[in-house]
Order: sequence, then structure tokens, then C-alpha cells
Amino acid sequence: MPKKKKILIRIGSLRHGGAEKVLVTFLKNISPDKYDVDLLINLYSGIYIKEVPSWVNVYYLIKGEMITTNKPHEIPVKAYRVLYQKMFLWFPSLLYRFVLKNKKYDVELAAIHGMYKEILSSPQKDSKKIIWVQNDIFNLKEYTNDVIRQFFKFDKILVISNKLQENMHKLARNDKEKQSVIKIFNPIDKNDTLQKANAPIDDYPFAEEDGIPTFVTVGTVYPQKGYDRLLHVHKKLIDEGLKHNLLIIGDGYDFVNIQDLLNKLELQKTAKMLGFKSNPYPYLKKADYYVMSSRHEGFPTIIAEALILNKPISATDISGIKDLLQDGKLGTITPNSEEGIYEGMKKFLLHPEIAEQYKKEIDQTELPFVLERSVQHLQEIIDNV
Repeated sequence: MPKKKKILIRIGSLRHGGAEKVLVTFLKNISPDKYDVDLLINLYSGIYIKEVPSWVNVYYLIKGEMITTNKPHEIPVKAYRVLYQKMFLWFPSLLYRFVLKNKKYDVELAAIHGMYKEILSSPQKDSKKIIWVQNDIFNLKEYTNDVIRQFFKFDKILVISNKLQENMHKLARNDKEKQSVIKIFNPIDKNDTLQKANAPIDDYPFAEEDGIPTFVTVGTVYPQKGYDRLLHVHKKLIDEGLKHNLLIIGDGYDFVNIQDLLNKLELQKTAKMLGFKSNPYPYLKKADYYVMSSRHEGFPTIIAEALILNKPISATDISGIKDLLQDGKLGTITPNSEEGIYEGMKKFLLHPEIAEQYKKEIDQTELPFVLERSVQHLQEIIDNV
């Protein structure tokens, strides 16, 4: 029997996020007979921890919930956590000796772009290094071209959209660097999504029998999600007499600001913020349309899931969206602006037949992020690195 590949995977936490969910989906679908996996989490928290397969060895630096505010009593805890994690970055040999018990690895994988320093600082120089870029790093201020150039120190750079691949190729200095960039589709468990969408819910905030269409959006409430733009667009359409409801599912450090804006615009009857839902799919299933107002994303997993649930989608032109919506065949891709979001939503409200056409297209299309195919591709990369 061939020797198992020893793999170390690093991620910040397993909170609710696309990259975290994708990693857990991947782990649930690879073979324990083939791989010996150690998962090192900086902060042991999040809804996906309980979904990590029992054969995966889980290590962590700190246990506890993520702190997203700056309350006075929380600042010392945050400072301690930052310093503790930095210590292992400055002295990685301590991490590998005391936390990882001197284990040797064939492959070390950064499951998100933010872990690049951690993997590159590994004292194990012989291991193959892989980074999985799941966000549009070219839109993040701290990721200058000089910082992104560091990624070419990895043996393989996995990216999740054509746009990311093109931008990485522009930064590459030779063919070898270009060839290290591989586009993959994130694995999405279709059956799991369909099953969860059938769960009963008793807090859907709008009456379905009134015939007023509902737009839904799901995501962590950060400025990058553009929920401020979305509320302004919702208000404008309502003022124009185009009746509809808006449902925002998710929490995050910008939640209070967005809720305040909702109240200020006097949208309490037509727009609702439900906060975080561990299973958002029944709400997605009940809604008429999915709207994405993001300023930037990597691979918006929720769009793939909205396609699985056959929802007409209007999304801003962000990284990954053209791949997912097949250049507009499966949904509306709008300019990345308030005006773009407005035009996309207005189109569905004025011409519901367009939405019906998208549903037919989605129904007849074999979606490319099939779980088995994506997992197989990832395994091949790990096996051949």
C-alpha cells in the first residue's frame, strides 16, 4: 500500500465564511486511507469545527470566540492573541516542536491567502507549499504587487476565477511562475445544499401570499459586501413605486451601521436584517431573487448555492462572477456601482419573464463546481506537487 501523504493545512478559524466551508467540504470528501491531515487553526472557533471529519487531527493556537469589537475590556485579550500568534510567526520552530509535535510534512497548504507568511516561514524546507487564494487580493489595499509577488515562493498557487489567474499571470516573471498558477473550482456539495433548503423555518419576515417579490442576500456584514449601496437602491426603487422586499442574512462588525442606515432610510417594513443563520438556504429557497451588491469577492460560494437552488441572480461584476454566471448566461452581471445594482434589480421587477428565462437556463446547464470533480482536481494537485 502506498505511503500516506502527510499534509498540514492552516486557516485562521472555521467561522461562517466561503473559504472555511469549502475547506471543510474538501476534507469531508477526501480519503483517510490516502492522506494523513493535520489542520492547524489559529483561533479554535466557528460553526464548521463540528463538521471536520474525526480522522483529521485538529490543532489550534488559541481557543475562544472571535472578537469583532473594540470594547475596553476586550482590548487586552485581542492584544494577547495577536502577540501569541506573532510569536509563532517570528519563531516557527517553537510551533512545529511544541504544537505540532515535530511531525514532518510532505505538503503544507495555506487554505486562505492570509496564511501565506505562516506557511512560507515553515522550518520544513523540503515540504511542498501550496496557497489557496479565495479572495480578490488585487482589490485588498494591504496586498500590493510586492506582497502578492511573495506568493510565487509557493510551489502551486490555486485561484478560483479566471480574473485572478489573469492578474497573477501579469505579475509572473517567467513561464515557471505562470505555470504555478492553477485555476480550480471550489467544491460545492449540491445534495447538502438542497437537503438543508428543505428545513422548516418559522421566522420568515414577509407574507408570501401578498405576491410582493423578495430579494435575498447572504454574507458577513462587512463594507466589502456593499449593503449600504443595496439599501440606498432598495429605497430608490420603493420611492419609484416598484414594490419589493429585501432580506439581508448575516452578521459582522458593520451590522449596527447597516441597521442604523436601514432605520434612517425608514425601510423597516420592506427591508429586514435577520442576522447570522447557520442554515440560510430555506430563506434563499423562499425568496424570488438573489442580489449580490459586493464591492469585491473571491469566489462567492453563495452564488453557486443560489444557482443550485435555481434562483435568478443579479450580481455586481466582481472576481469569479463571470465564471459562475457563465458570462451572463445564467444571471445578470451589473456594473460594480450603486447604479449597476439599481439597474439589475429594476430589470427583474419590471421584466419577471427575464428571471424565468434564467431559471430555464440554470435548469438545463451542468454546473462546473460539481463536488466530485473539484475534489478530484484538488487531490491531483496535491498528489503531483
